[in-house]
Amino acid sequence: MATPTQPLPLQDRVAIVTGSSRGIGREIALHLASLGARLVLNYTSNSNLADSVAAEINANSSSGAPRAISIRADVSDSVQVKSLFDSAERAFDSPVHIMVNSAGVLDGTYPFVADTSVESFDRTFAVNARGAFLCAREAANRVKRGGGGRIVLLTTSVAASLKQGYGTYAAWKAAVEAMTKILAKELKGSGITANCVAPGPVATDMFFEGKTEEMVNMAVEECPLGRLGEAKDIAPVVGFLVSDAAEWINGQVIRVNGGYV
Repeated sequence: MATPTQPLPLQDRVAIVTGSSRGIGREIALHLASLGARLVLNYTSNSNLADSVAAEINANSSSGAPRAISIRADVSDSVQVKSLFDSAERAFDSPVHIMVNSAGVLDGTYPFVADTSVESFDRTFAVNARGAFLCAREAANRVKRGGGGRIVLLTTSVAASLKQGYGTYAAWKAAVEAMTKILAKELKGSGITANCVAPGPVATDMFFEGKTEEMVNMAVEECPLGRLGEAKDIAPVVGFLVSDAAEWINGQVIRVNGGYV
């Protein structure tokens, strides 16, 4: 007698992952898909990369129906963030269950606060703070209520290590962490949880941008495990937080950094 197949942890739940064309966001999207989720892959500029992630997910679909779509949206624009959720609901004829905001930018010149230009300040604020706020606000109003609703915002362990050259980047991410803790309280009664995942140094294009070999080696030396993180170290933590098993984790900042801080 055949044993019934157990449903996957995120079977048919709709997940939006911003900044998912590459790096940590890409790995998160692939991981959530492996857990059964249907994915909306958000990107800002490179449609080819986002489309390739969608194609990889859809190639593994046993039903033949698309399980991933890519949608261009600038997360710092409220109209485009709303449109992103609208597109997700239309594409899968379902409310959004999960929103993971992984979009982020970094000034690769690593200026001290005294040397930070207004242009750099505004650019990092637009994506890292305003973008996170807009995504969180839309999710708070649109993510499915009554159980299984999940909001995860990616921040950074630099908000705790407070390294020189990361003044505005760490400041905006720290602001997002405070906002998320309050949001979790404000969502009382909805069944929606809100948490942050704060990676340490992870070997992505954004991490390597502008860094010398000495700077990279220093990051490795500062980690007790003696290596840089990889995107695959972060994705399973997000996968757990958006599952039913993590219902009791709410309003928390999970630092995933190998002991870096």
